[in-house]
Amino acid sequence: QVQLVESGGGLVQAGDSLRLSCAASGRTFSIYAMGWFRQAPGKEREFVGHITWSAGTTYYADSVKGRFTISRDNAKNTLYLHANNLKPEDTAVYYCAANPSGGTYTYWGQGTQVTVSS
Repeated sequence: QVQLVESGGGLVQAGDSLRLSCAASGRTFSIYAMGWFRQAPGKEREFVGHITWSAGTTYYADSVKGRFTISRDNAKNTLYLHANNLKPEDTAVYYCAANPSGGTYTYWGQGTQVTVSS
């Protein structure tokens, strides 16, 4: 089992930056990759990006590419989402998730709200 706890959300203005954190505990040695997802009101959950835990390879959705950066601190078992130049359409609950085997994202955090005002 892997437990995930997100933090860092809040209310910001368009153009501002925010850093979200996701602290992982439990069987963290088994993690292959970790990702960020988001869900806006009335919309389906959307993939934001992910990072492979060992190699640090990243991949981003087109909607955030060039504005968001994912990083991780293996020693602290913490995942980060650096969100720059935020737009109102980035408003959503942001979730981190862990992929233990290269298949599906099995473990999820409780989410943190990000609200971007225009």
